[in-house]
Amino acid sequence: MMEETVLDILEDLTGSDEVRNDKDIDIFETGLLDSMGTVQLLLELQSQCDVDVPVSEFDRNEWNTPNKIIAKVESMQ
Repeated sequence: MMEETVLDILEDLTGSDEVRNDKDIDIFETGLLDSMGTVQLLLELQSQCDVDVPVSEFDRNEWNTPNKIIAKVESMQ
């Protein structure tokens, strides 16, 4: 299930299960993910979910919660 994969990736990168408990948490505003983490997130999504998101097209406002990330990944498949 794509949602599980995305949550696993986020939990790994943030080191927090908060992303699983509150899928509407803003991962950037809370400092759970920084710019390096963002690059890693995109690389992981590419390798595990076969979704290609160039950093240049990455809009933080569209990817700032676990729910939004899951929706974006599902829409790109």
